[in-house]
Amino acid sequence: MKKIEKVLVVNCGSSSLKFQLFDMKGEDMLCKGLVERIGIDGSRLVCTKTGCEKIIREIPMKNHVEAITQVMNVLCDPECGVVKSLKELDAIGHRVVHGGDKFAAPAKITAAAKALIKKCVPLAPLHNPANLQGIEACEKAAKGVPNVGVFDTAFHQTMPGCAYQYAIPRTVARKYGVRKYGFHGTSHKFLTQAAAAWLKKPLAKTNIVTCHLGNGSSIAAVKNGECLDTTMGLTPLDGLVMGTRAGNIDAGALFYLAKQGYSMEELDKMLNKESGFQGLTGAFGGDTRDVVAKAGKGEIDAVEALEMFGHRAALYVGGYNTLIGGADAIIMAGGIGENAAELREQIVKRLGALGVKLDKKANKAMFGGKSGLISAKDSKIPVVVIPTNEELMIARETVKVLKG
Repeated sequence: MKKIEKVLVVNCGSSSLKFQLFDMKGEDMLCKGLVERIGIDGSRLVCTKTGCEKIIREIPMKNHVEAITQVMNVLCDPECGVVKSLKELDAIGHRVVHGGDKFAAPAKITAAAKALIKKCVPLAPLHNPANLQGIEACEKAAKGVPNVGVFDTAFHQTMPGCAYQYAIPRTVARKYGVRKYGFHGTSHKFLTQAAAAWLKKPLAKTNIVTCHLGNGSSIAAVKNGECLDTTMGLTPLDGLVMGTRAGNIDAGALFYLAKQGYSMEELDKMLNKESGFQGLTGAFGGDTRDVVAKAGKGEIDAVEALEMFGHRAALYVGGYNTLIGGADAIIMAGGIGENAAELREQIVKRLGALGVKLDKKANKAMFGGKSGLISAKDSKIPVVVIPTNEELMIARETVKVLKG
């Protein structure tokens, strides 16, 4: 069997595309890049070869096929490329947002797999079509190179029925696939494996609470190395207070607002794009740095927003600690989890009943890709910051699938 060494990871959004190329012999990243404004005026490609200056190319790209073509071109560029030809690529791994209940693990892309991904489009109408476009573009640009889909929802497929079901009529739930699926699964899986290594415990005996905290945030209860529950639901809207998403809200509030004249489209936009930190504080895009700055100036709306974030996150961390029978560790990652000391403190200071104590000095010093303990020596549960790496996880999963 051919060795799977050079793996390209592709993450397609509706108008953007992120990519990284890995040499899996040592799990070294050879380059990374971003294509922005696909199908929009001003589209461009930004690529950074490890150890080199970034390259920026302003190139019209009407669709993902053209974007992938430009990515392949820059990978093989005689001056700034990292491979001599696409024949050096051993595999391409794709982030696919929603696998529904069709995929409980990463899968090699086949005609049947693409058909199942398409069936999940109603569950992720903005993401899955773009993911499919990226897959098909790669199939055309790099013929013969195997493609693998890695699903955000797959890690959470181990949840029991009591965790993933909603208490609505079963006939409705089954007909329309209405249930909790969870997201950020690739990150939670990476963190689970990294935490097991940090704890020096077998994966099958690792009980942790993983916190992927960023503009989009979710928490997972991991028992014996598998997901028992998670905060996001049918869509990524449920759970925590996020950058622009509301998180938990009484469904009755939506009925009430509908009766006040709000349309379905207006409610969708409000809850997904105008709520969370942005709605609470006015900080554009809900950037936590802006929220923290506003709170530092004494702006009460920002102070309360940080309190809301900590309150709700601690509620889940504490509850999940109970469900898994006591956590070996609480893991924090993501843009907030890795860099925002103020928001980490908002969570940890509410976990005193569990015997969790923060080392404020260590917490303040933890940012910018660092990893390590931020809890005090006498904390009953260690709190650890571990930078997540979803792209590397996708590359690992791709190798695993193709090796069989």
